[in-house]
Amino acid sequence: MKIIGITGTLGAGKGTIVDYLTKHHGFQHFSVRGYLSKLIKAKGGEVNRDSLVATANELRAQNSPSFIAEELYREAKESGKDCIVESIRTVGEVNALHAKGNFTLFAVDAEQKLRYVRIVERASETDRIGFETFVENEKREMNSTDPNKQNLSACMQLADYRFMNDGSFNELYRELDKVLVKIK
Repeated sequence: MKIIGITGTLGAGKGTIVDYLTKHHGFQHFSVRGYLSKLIKAKGGEVNRDSLVATANELRAQNSPSFIAEELYREAKESGKDCIVESIRTVGEVNALHAKGNFTLFAVDAEQKLRYVRIVERASETDRIGFETFVENEKREMNSTDPNKQNLSACMQLADYRFMNDGSFNELYRELDKVLVKIK
């Protein structure tokens, strides 16, 4: 059993990696967004980027910086299958999951304008924003000194494997396959 975490910038291809690993390699998917969305909806709230970030930050502040990822890691481990936990966003999450062993962190990035085009095209409930808002959201999530808040830049630096996803799906899949051979 292998547990992979994924981190990366907005629209870089985290979901593409998840889809590939679940459909072609039999991984089970555990989603921070899904976990948080259930909590927000249970309280009657609206799911959007702001409510997701606020709920995550609140849970981390009340419990620990690694709380959400550790909950999903526990569920993944209980499944007994190869799993991917998406998306890791704090240094505390990275450190806690690495300390558990049997954990590999992938980071994915791509050029900013390409990533914006991707989020516009996927048109999920949290992606209906202008480019300026996209850039502001990214700035807010890249470098927080608060351990309970997102620091994607530091998480990406701590990754075991990094993928630059500026090319085709097949190019990304080939890179993923090379890494999977190494870690399995």
